[in-house]
Amino acid sequence: MKISTDFLQAAIDVQAERGKQYDAPDGTRSMVKTVKAFNAITGRDLTEAEGWLLMQIVKDVRQWQNPDKYHEDSALDGVAYSSLKAEALATGGQP
Repeated sequence: MKISTDFLQAAIDVQAERGKQYDAPDGTRSMVKTVKAFNAITGRDLTEAEGWLLMQIVKDVRQWQNPDKYHEDSALDGVAYSSLKAEALATGGQP
């Protein structure tokens, strides 16, 4: 049986690996550019934290589409997106 800290560690591991794959060489994450592009296209004013919230909601919706089936990817990504959202909120990051 997994406990909460197992999910935290797994999310850390997944986030670190995806960072190697997707982040810029200087460590910049893609969400700032993503929300800037979204805002330019829509005329909205989405923040980085709101972008991470949206991704977290996507994973929660996917998990609950079939509540009888556990989706490990969605669960781990939800934990990771929550931490990224917390980071963006704590740093006051604006695109």
